[in-house]
This record gives sequence, C-alpha cells and structure tokens, in this order.
Amino acid sequence: MTGPALTTVADLTARLQDLHKLTAQTPLYNPVFQLGLELSRKLENGEMSLDDIEALVAEMECEGLRARAARLDRVLETIPVEENDARIDAAADEEDFTAFAVRWQRPAAHVVFTAHPTFLLTEAQTEAVAGAASSGDHSKAAVCVASAERDTITLDYEHGKAMAAIARGQKARDRINGRLFDIAASRWPKRWKSLQPMPVRFATWVGYDMDGRTDIGWSTSIRYRLQEKAMRLAGYVASLKDIEPKIAEKLERAAAHTEDMVARFSQDLSAPEDVSEAANALTANHPDKLISLSGIIGELEEEARHGGKEAASKLLVVAAAMRADGLGMGWIHFRVNSSQLQNAIRRRMDPDGKLNLASQAALVRMRELLAEVKPLKSNFAALAIENSTAVRQFLAMAQILEHIDADAPIRMLVAECEQPTTVLAALYFAKMFGIEDKVDVSPLFETETALEHGGRFLDAVLSEPAYRDYARKRGRVSIQTGFSDAGRFVGQIPAALAIERLQGRLAEAMAANGMVDVAALIFNTGGESMGRGCHPTGIDDRFKWQMSPWARRRFLRAGIRLEPELSYQGGDGYLWFGSDELALATLTRMAEKPLWAADPSAPTDVFYRRTDLSLDFYRAIRRVQHGHLESATYSRAITAFGLGMLNDTGSRRSRRQSDLNADRTMSLRQIRAIPHNAVLQQLGYPVNVIAGVGTASDGNREEIAEMLQESVRGRQLIRLVRAANALASIKTVAAYGELFNSAYWASRPYRGDEQHISEACLTLAEYLTKDDRTGVFRRLASRLRVDAMKLYKLLELIPDESPLPDREHTRRSLGVLQSLRIALFKHMFLRAVMVPPFSRANDISRDDVLEMFFSLRVDDGLAQLRRAFPIHFPSISDFAVDEPSDYPDSSASGYAQIHRDFIDPIARSHTLSLRITTAIANEFGAHG
Repeated sequence: MTGPALTTVADLTARLQDLHKLTAQTPLYNPVFQLGLELSRKLENGEMSLDDIEALVAEMECEGLRARAARLDRVLETIPVEENDARIDAAADEEDFTAFAVRWQRPAAHVVFTAHPTFLLTEAQTEAVAGAASSGDHSKAAVCVASAERDTITLDYEHGKAMAAIARGQKARDRINGRLFDIAASRWPKRWKSLQPMPVRFATWVGYDMDGRTDIGWSTSIRYRLQEKAMRLAGYVASLKDIEPKIAEKLERAAAHTEDMVARFSQDLSAPEDVSEAANALTANHPDKLISLSGIIGELEEEARHGGKEAASKLLVVAAAMRADGLGMGWIHFRVNSSQLQNAIRRRMDPDGKLNLASQAALVRMRELLAEVKPLKSNFAALAIENSTAVRQFLAMAQILEHIDADAPIRMLVAECEQPTTVLAALYFAKMFGIEDKVDVSPLFETETALEHGGRFLDAVLSEPAYRDYARKRGRVSIQTGFSDAGRFVGQIPAALAIERLQGRLAEAMAANGMVDVAALIFNTGGESMGRGCHPTGIDDRFKWQMSPWARRRFLRAGIRLEPELSYQGGDGYLWFGSDELALATLTRMAEKPLWAADPSAPTDVFYRRTDLSLDFYRAIRRVQHGHLESATYSRAITAFGLGMLNDTGSRRSRRQSDLNADRTMSLRQIRAIPHNAVLQQLGYPVNVIAGVGTASDGNREEIAEMLQESVRGRQLIRLVRAANALASIKTVAAYGELFNSAYWASRPYRGDEQHISEACLTLAEYLTKDDRTGVFRRLASRLRVDAMKLYKLLELIPDESPLPDREHTRRSLGVLQSLRIALFKHMFLRAVMVPPFSRANDISRDDVLEMFFSLRVDDGLAQLRRAFPIHFPSISDFAVDEPSDYPDSSASGYAQIHRDFIDPIARSHTLSLRITTAIANEFGAHG
C-alpha cells in the first residue's frame, strides 16, 4: 500500500488536516494538491478504483445536499406552517382598520421568477432538499437517496418549474390572505369585507426574455401566456366550484376554450395558413372567450357582501388572487437588448445610418417621432412577418393584451440601456401599437457605464415631457438593476454600493422633476450566490442587501411610493418555493419585513456620513476588481478549463461557440455572469466578493475598521466578506495550476515508483513545456495572497458578530472535494495521452484532442476518440448475400479494449468530476 489509507471521507479529512500542518514548515506546500497526488497514485496503481472514488464522491455529494437544506432552514428562520401563521398574526398588529388596509393592500414585494441557468440540482435532489428543509429532517436518509442523474433542461422544463413555484407561492398567499380576513373580521366586523389584501405579487419572464436568445419565437411566448391563463383559470375553478358553482362553470368553459388555443399555438406555425387558422380561432368572438376578470371580481365581492363569514372569506380570497394575478399565473416581463431597440428605431429615425443615437440631434428627432406617432392596428400576420426582434415583442404584447388578458400590465425590460433615446424608442413603439397605457418600459442598469452615468441618464429621461406624461398614465417609473453582471464588471461590493447610489439618484430625479405623485418600481435582479447579489447570512441581510434602508429612506422622505421587486432565478431561486411550507415561510418573512419599509427618522449611518473614508474604500475595491477583470492573468486562469468544470444548468448557452484557439484567449466578457461566478466557486476563491477589501484598507486600516464596525451598512459588508472568506482557499487556486506543471509530470515517476505510467507522464511533461497555465495560476495566487493578508489584518480589528460553528468542517470538506477532483483530472489526462496514435480528421490533430481534454472540452474530445476508435459498425450478418466469406476473422475485432482502458475511464472520471461540481456549489449555497 502506498501511503496512508484513504478509503473513507473521514480518512481523507484526517489526512488533509495532517498535510495542512506541513504548511507551517514549508509555506508554499500545497495540501490540496498533495492529497490529490496521493489519491492519484492509489488510482493509478490499482489500490483504488473509480468505484471507490465514486463511493467517496457520493458521500460528499450527500453532505453537500444536507448543507444546502440546513442553510435554507437557517435563513428562513422558521418553516412549520403553524408557526408562520402565528408570525402573520403578530405582524398584523394595526389597531385601526384604515392603517391595516393600507399596510396589507400594499405588496411587501413583487416576486419575479426568471429562467436564469441555475438548475444545478436534479429534480430528485431539489425535491429531497426542499423536503428536508420543510420537515427539519436533514438526515442522510431524508436527503441522500436522490438520484444524481442529470435532467435534460429545456425551455419547457424551465417554464414548468417556474409555474410550479408560482403555484406554491399563490397557495401560500391565499393562506396569508385568509388569515388577514380572519383578523379583520374579528377586529372590524362591519368593515372587513372591504379589505383587498395583496401581500405579494408574482411575475415571470420565462419564455419572454429575448436578451441573448434566438430560440424563443413569438409563438412560444403566445403559447406560454395561453398555458398560464389555462392554469390560472383551472386554479380559480378549483377554488370556487364548491362555494360559487355558477361562476366556476363560466370560468371552466373559459379554461376549456383557452386549452383549445394552447393546442393550436403548440403546433408548427411556420406556414402562413397555419398561423392564420390559429390566429383566427384566438381572435374570433366566442361566448367562452374571457379577457378580463373585472366583472367576475365584482360578482365575487357582491356575493361576499351578502354571505356569511366563512363563505365570504373564501370568496374574497379568490377575488384577491384574481386582482393580483389576472388571467395568468402572474404578470409577465418581456426583455430585449438595447441594441435590438436601437436597430428598430434607426429604420424610422435614421434610415441612412448617419445619426449617432447618443447625440442631441438623435434625441431631438426622437421627440419629433413621439409627437407624430399615431396608433396602428396590428394582427398575428403582422407579428408573423416582422423581422425586428424588438418590434416583434411589442406586436406580441399587443396581441396578448387584446386577446388573452386585457387587465394585467406587461413589463418591457431593456438590457444594457445607456441612452435616453433607447427608452423613448420603447415608448414610441408602445404608442405605435396602442399599448402605452399597459406597458412599463424599464431600463436595466448593470454595466460599468450604466452604473457610472446612471444618475445623469435618469435626470435626462425624467426631464422629457413625453416620458413624464407616460409615467403619470402608468402611475409609476420603472427601472431594473442587475447585481449579477455589475458584480462581474466591478465586484460585488462596489456593485451593491453603486446600485444603492443609483437608487438614491432615482428618488432625487423624481423629486426634481415633480414626479412624487407616481410610484418608483425598482426591480433588483440577483441570484442566490454571494457573487451575484445574495447576502447569505440571514433573511434580513438578504432583503436589505439589494435595497438598503438608506435607499428606501430616500423615497420615504421624498414622499414617493416605493414598489420593490426582487428575482428568484432558475432552480436555485425556485428552491425557496420548493414546497408549500417553504413558500409560506418565504412570503411570511417578506410580510414581516416589507422590502419598502424603513425608519425615515433614523440617524444617518456613519458609512454615509464619513464619505471621506467610505468613498475612498469603495473606489479602492473597485480599482482592484477592475484590475482583475482587465488582467490577462486573471482572464487566462478563470478560463483555463473553459467552462468544462460546470454542469449544464439551463437551456440558455453560457457563452458563444468558439474554436480551440479562441478558448486559449477567451475573454471574461465572452461568458455570462453565472458561469463566471460558478467558475470562481469551483476554483475555490470568490474573487468578485473578496478581492480588494484588504487592499482598500491598507494605509488607513484602523480608521476604516472603526467606521465599518460602527456602521450598520459596514457590518453588513463585512458579514458578506467573512461568509465568502470562510469558503475561500488560495491553495486550491494554486493547486489547479500545478496540473499543467511540466516539471511535476516529468518528476512524478522519477524515483521509479510509478514506472507503469512513466511514458504517459513524460508525454504530458513534454506537451506541457509550452503551456502557460502554471505560471498564470501562480501569479494569480500571489496577487490574491497579498490582498488576503491585508484582509486578515482588517478582520482582526472587527469582532466577528456570528462566527460559524462548522466553518472548519466545511473548509475541510471543500478541500477533500477539490483533491478528489484533481485526482480525477490527473486520471483523465494520463488516460488521454495513453490512447494509441490515430489519424488526423477534419483538420483536428492528436494534439488538438489532448487540448480538448486539458481545457475540459471532454465531450468534444471523447467524440473524436470514438470516431477514431469505433466499436459500433455494420455487421456482415446485416447483409443477405449468397456468397460466403471467411473475413472478418477474430483478429479483425473492433476497439473495445481501447474503450475499456482509456475512453470509458475518461468519460466516467468526467462524470464524477461534475458531481463534485454540484457538491462544491451546494457548500457555497448556489450554482453561480
């Protein structure tokens, strides 16, 4: 046996602890890489098999799922239904009916379910984690029986999951509304029936988001909206059939009519005649066609007015749901990119392409177009032939409002919106199609430029008379902020502070332009990870991170109604609504802590008072983050494995297709925020959260530490940094670079202990002499270490408010997982170079195939090997020929041995490494 026994997770953990002690003797010693080497040696000499590795991975995978369930349980504070009922009762403490009605008729938040690719957990794992968190049973028996077999994730899959999450949210909201009616009936028996509660409102953009996608056609959006309508009508029917059968029957007929439309719009609509048939069916007058619930709501409230308490309460709960959701599962958000809108408006404003759309001349011309525009009728034929993505979205919205749901407004989110002209262009098309009274145009602020100049942008837009008239008609000014891309571009802490400042600037701009009579709807979008806008330490921090009390007070003091909106993105986000109990707990926390609430008379936090310190602190962190983003070293390290460490977690591509040369020079701007953040987690160091904080305090550490400790906002920032730092390991970052160290591979068999792999090691060593990744990782690790040492000195001056009891256990678990994966990568690399020589095909050489494996384009590499060494080909028995043949004889068999010895082990190692990816992400609490 070579070295200590490594047969159990306990063995690995103990060994890693022993190896860590050696760093005191040799500072550059790397325990993670060394444990990976010891595992690799046992794997290569036969002491361990991939079966043994799989058993270890399964145990660690189980631990990650249990950690995920425990985290959800901890953050939600209390999950049992009865306890959350009691929490609602306690929160509804108003003694005056008017105050009670005002409070509970105002949504604590708008909740938006998006299709971001964070479907990390399999369906079975999601159910297991949700069930464990709901019951409080985090045992292995409760969580670890779930299959790790990956689901095929399509847009339909994502839409179905979003609808299931919303349905559970609706059920929870109904329960809360029922409690509110009971409370009101007991306190104000003569007035309670006039209550119209709306503790939360739901929305989705799954199937309506065109930013960066070409796979969502107009008929997809129409089909989804019809499906959502049919689902919601079925829900209303189920709620009313026993208490108001006449109305239920009417809604049931409307549901059947809608299901017929779903079937029609689910067919192939590529031919004009098929479009015509489906469109004519939907637009035709029909006795069962229902496009507004206003009459039904009136009927229900009238029936309730004359009914007894129990029946009236049930009717009013349904009416409240209808008022919130309309004829869908919630409101919908279309999304396009600003470039798509600019291309569309240029054809009308500047067909010759001579105007700069950022110029004053373009703004003047845009005002003229807005003044001249006349509403145009449109139909499905116009929608079907339109080739402009942006215009097609407005045409689709017009058809939805005309023929599916006339009541629910629609959001038009505009990504990368940096010019006032773009907002006015959206308003122009809304007016052109006669829907400006139902569409909320919402620019997205997430890029460096948008955040830096967002205040001036808002001043410019709100100073436009046409926009002010439109906002008053809609009753709100709408904007969207993006913590994901902002965190990628400038770092998460600078992003949060810049967005906070932008939110405050919106309040100033609205007040300066006399817009205090309309609401400010701010849609703050972020994921469930620290690098994408989620504060992990508790529900209070989670809600206040994206919309701080300071920002909320800016609106309260200006007398502006604030309508906060937050996102629950993809599978990670839907987990908060993964069961009835979780959905109720999530909404109850919102009801207890409305996202618009703040104390307007609170004294100014020292963080905002001492701008001489806090502003310099912010700028210094941003400089470090910007330096990393622009650094060739950082970019090469983060993209060293491409995106091969990551599972497929959504239907949207993580980046554009590229060739091998492009992979070697891949820019961070080519990959999206989620995979960027996910790669940082997998490499072991959340750079976009931690980097720069230590350096920013250098030279003024004591004064900055004092400010951060005295400041509520400052302590929140430090809690985020501590949470990220508890999971961070620079040794792990460095370990991945050593995989490409030619000297390591040349030296590994030098003592004669591993002669059976010496040729493979030498082949690797020779190939990697020209590889740059070892140096890149070493330089990055050095930069991170210098900054980290300064961070440790800062944190020593600030007391830890809530030290994590299992911090060291989690760090050891992460170290073991990383070591296991490094061993698997070594196994893949060795097997790849052991494959016998094969002929070049399609201009792809053996070296190209090796590089595919080194950059973890494993599926591509395996495809090339399977092409070169096929085992499935025509058999002579497939042919009915009369003449006999002695060939092929037994020596002419296929390449089964090559598959068994090389190709299959590579494939299995890759699969196991991706299971480790899931386990690591679960320890971080989210995919990316």
